[in-house]
Amino acid sequence: MRDLFERIHENKGPLGKWASQAEGYFVFPKLEGPISNRMKFKGKEVITWSVNDYLGLANLPEIRKVDAEAAAEYGSAYPMGARMMSGHTSLHEQLENELAEFVDKEAAYLLNFGYQGILSTIDTLVSKDDVIVYDVDAHACIIDGVRLHLGKRFTYKHNDVESLEKNLQRATKVAEQTGGGILVISEGVFGMRGEQGKLKEIVALKKKYNFRFLVDDAHGFGTLGANGKGAGNEQGVQDEIDVYFATFAKSMASTGAFVAAEKEIIDYLKYNMRSQMFAKSLQMQLVKGALKRLDLLRTRPEIKAKLWENVNALQNGLKEKGFDIGTTQSCVTPVYLKGSIPEAMALVKDLRENYGIFCSIVVYPVIPKGLILLRLIPTATHTLEDVDITLNAFDGIREKLENGTYKRLSESVKAV
Repeated sequence: MRDLFERIHENKGPLGKWASQAEGYFVFPKLEGPISNRMKFKGKEVITWSVNDYLGLANLPEIRKVDAEAAAEYGSAYPMGARMMSGHTSLHEQLENELAEFVDKEAAYLLNFGYQGILSTIDTLVSKDDVIVYDVDAHACIIDGVRLHLGKRFTYKHNDVESLEKNLQRATKVAEQTGGGILVISEGVFGMRGEQGKLKEIVALKKKYNFRFLVDDAHGFGTLGANGKGAGNEQGVQDEIDVYFATFAKSMASTGAFVAAEKEIIDYLKYNMRSQMFAKSLQMQLVKGALKRLDLLRTRPEIKAKLWENVNALQNGLKEKGFDIGTTQSCVTPVYLKGSIPEAMALVKDLRENYGIFCSIVVYPVIPKGLILLRLIPTATHTLEDVDITLNAFDGIREKLENGTYKRLSESVKAV
């Protein structure tokens, strides 16, 4: 028998092996100052394209006022206890009712966190006799939720309806044997590629197959559809989505999440979702803050309009310059380049130190070897000047990548 930690000492993982070179700069970086289009990194101002504050609500004065007043009135503890026991309030109910109405569902249930929330929703909805069919590019939180499932599960190729149908046929045969049902899972917007899930095409398959449909709309809620009602509304199929999930961590610039469905399903989740039944209720300042944020989504359409002005300027500018931004259909703006992990490190350091641009870097194993993905998140706080500066910077880094500058710089960077 070996010591439990021996494996960890021997293999730090595909990203962990770079920790001595990467930590504090490429991973776990420290952005400082108010959340905005420009923040401080290592003491220098940078244009920030890595914060999911899509609507720029984080530092909006009226938002900050409500957050501060709620914190002063309730502190950070109230209410104490789980919702089932002592942590339930009228304001929690009010927020749930308003969220349900906003996303055109009968009922909604507040959740403490987005990651935990979708994971627990999946776990609670299915039994060992049921079958899950989900997009192979699903977010880690969905994958972890599926891993908890004791029954069969199948993946379909990303946004490939033909592949989905083949797996629905497989799932149907299994479900007929076990006596279970089928849950199909997609994202409203895939956060890495920026593509919308093919929700319209998926719900059309309900005419041929018996399944329920769960959509995680973390990046679509607040950014797509009428007043930010989400990807289902954008595609005109919100009624056909059986379980709709969204987080407050992006467009709402806060903490928490919610799940919405017909009332009987929400009641079932309330009484069976262990991560909520045995966890502290969402704090009151977050609840009051979410009510204010939701009100702005309904009443300030110009904020979303400004977001999309910036999105279109950035994405159109990148395409005009010949950059590969994939097939994004959302605010998420990926830029695909060819290069190694060491080259990616050299490129990003140059981008931050010499061009004043801060964006997220994604490399293997999240994407295939030999590719570098720079992910930009436009927000309503960005300016057209920010866009112009960034486009010029990307011209510069592409030239250096292609002429070998970053390869030469990276030769001294070795994994440990």
